Amino acid sequence: MGLSASKAALRATNDEPTEPEPKQLADLIQYINETNMSVEHLANILSEKTRSSSWVVVFKALVTVHHLMVHGNERFIKHVSCRNSLFTLHNFLDKSVIEGYTMSTFIRRYSRYLNEKSLAYRMISSDITKAKRGTDGVIRTMNTEELLNTLPVIQTQFNALLSFNANPDELTNGIIHAAFMLLFKDSLRLFAAYNEGILNLLDKYFDMRKNQCRESLDIYIKFLGGTTKLTQFLKVAEQVGIDQSNIPCITQVPHGLLEVLKQHLASLEEKNDTLPPYGVPHIYCDLLSLQPALTPSFPNSPVVTASASRAWFADYFDYMIHYNHHYLRKPTNLLEPDSKILTLKKSQSTGSNSIGSFFSNGTSTHCSYPARPKDQ
Repeated sequence: MGLSASKAALRATNDEPTEPEPKQLADLIQYINETNMSVEHLANILSEKTRSSSWVVVFKALVTVHHLMVHGNERFIKHVSCRNSLFTLHNFLDKSVIEGYTMSTFIRRYSRYLNEKSLAYRMISSDITKAKRGTDGVIRTMNTEELLNTLPVIQTQFNALLSFNANPDELTNGIIHAAFMLLFKDSLRLFAAYNEGILNLLDKYFDMRKNQCRESLDIYIKFLGGTTKLTQFLKVAEQVGIDQSNIPCITQVPHGLLEVLKQHLASLEEKNDTLPPYGVPHIYCDLLSLQPALTPSFPNSPVVTASASRAWFADYFDYMIHYNHHYLRKPTNLLEPDSKILTLKKSQSTGSNSIGSFFSNGTSTHCSYPARPKDQ
């Protein structure tokens, strides 16, 4: 079995400019899932392939590793997370062919994400995207300290994923397309975990100490910025042919929520005015100034007491629980291999994009703040 696995790994990472064949990946998954043999040999083969000077071989090795991290036995990702650095490709450049310049850029970005995915597993001691979700799930039941340690790890991994930043016209071959498909699926899992962590954070916010509130507010602002970037990523997913039923609708969050959080922190700091800048990146301040037209009522008094903030937030948080349950549920068979859940259209969509976002040129899309869903 070890010999056949080695052959499958070598064939999956040959110099043919096509994505790794499903049979080869299936053989590797079977090797990992159905044997007690060490995965170190397999990981070494794939790691060695990333030292090639050919962008084709390196990119296919990265796609294969990513596939095994997602669909293989946990022993594989656990092993690669123990390495100091899974890949060292930040200087990779294939000058042998014209396409090598463009693909090398995406190889560097992709390897950074896989390194962050591996590091996140080591820091959290699990793949957070596969953890149990819901009100009794892993993230929703974390205490404040655990949450404040976990969310920055998720944020870093999420940002690395979105930094792949490919346009539809750059997904020009099967290899980069296979990488994008894996990233798309990871983005949905990771955002689901991220969103659950934010819900838990908001639920605990009014019981936190001042320094914890400040840290939480910074995390929340970064979450808003990351979600804006996610909508752009999902637009690309739709344009390259991923079935729209597999693309979630990301809606706007009322601007008043951020104001409540800031007012509460101000009250802890014994200030009656709005918070002064405290290191928030300028880009996030710009995003937050584009508040949507639909916002809930908010006290007009310049001084918002902690009790008033808590009362307003309690009602909004109740809505968010319903929204999270009804609108951000995991798509069916999300953890299955790509070929089982992602249907590619025969031709790229030429119509207008219909994915909602937090902000879109200052106006809301058709997916703007929805009516509160009814209990079921």
